[in-house]
Amino acid sequence: MDLTDRPRRLRTDGVRPLVSETSLDATDLMAPVFVDATTDERVPIESMPGHERVPVDEAVARVEEVLETGVEAIMVFGIPESKDSEGTRAWADDGVVQEAVRRITRETDAYVVTDVCLCEYTDHGHCGVLEPGARGDATLTVDNDATLDLLAEVARSHAEAGADMVAPSGMMDGMVGALRHELDASGHRDVPIMSYAAKYASAFYGPFRDAADGAPAFGDRRHYQMDPANRREAMREVRLDAEQGADALMVKPALPYLDIVRAVRESFDRPVAAYNVSGEYAMLHAAAEKGWLSLEETALESLLSIKRAGADLILTYFAEDVAEHL
Repeated sequence: MDLTDRPRRLRTDGVRPLVSETSLDATDLMAPVFVDATTDERVPIESMPGHERVPVDEAVARVEEVLETGVEAIMVFGIPESKDSEGTRAWADDGVVQEAVRRITRETDAYVVTDVCLCEYTDHGHCGVLEPGARGDATLTVDNDATLDLLAEVARSHAEAGADMVAPSGMMDGMVGALRHELDASGHRDVPIMSYAAKYASAFYGPFRDAADGAPAFGDRRHYQMDPANRREAMREVRLDAEQGADALMVKPALPYLDIVRAVRESFDRPVAAYNVSGEYAMLHAAAEKGWLSLEETALESLLSIKRAGADLILTYFAEDVAEHL
């Protein structure tokens, strides 16, 4: 047996970090922050241990907690005081995200990204304007083209409030182009767009819909979010967003779609983001509570796998906990 080639020589403690192929740093991570206009106190999110909805008055304090761990970027999600069929509170000047962003950007050094979608703001829980008859027919959902103008309004209002970056997540055809046109026309040409370019109709979103109060009142989102079976379609979606001016490209969820993260990394010269979603977070917590695995070790391993697949940045609910151990 020829044992001249021994990979184990490079696995000792002294040399192991020197030859590590993938590194993970707190500055690779982005932490979600939920701001709730309906509460005056912090509200724990039961399905996402360690996370809370915070009132607008607590938004700055919440972001400062994130910054103390070394994480420098956050994404703001809003729970509005009221909802209607079009989600008009999503672009209101005194909306929950707009007010929170003003305070956060004024009082902290966080890099602030905002989620541009309508599902948290519509009374039906879908990501845009409903097609005629949709409330009575679960096979009909969102009117794509009518929704684009509203998403553009949301993005403009976030930029005017001070958002450093906007992130459209509705999976509407043409959404990046609509946002880019509106941002440029309103004097915000330097505000980048991180598109949820390949967002799948995943079963891993359950805890988030609890956190953001954004579950559909009827039907589901399979008519505008991607089929989990499809890979080639993801590349088409990402290409369209890149052509329309997306500055960064996101894959969501992360762990079940690492092949998509890798494919996007190899095919496009834009920063690649991956969303380590609420279900991925919750299932590790549930297993750790059972004593079946180590939460710290599996969280770190999960994030390393996402980075190794090709993600430049990771939006994750583990951001603070992992950053403190890096």
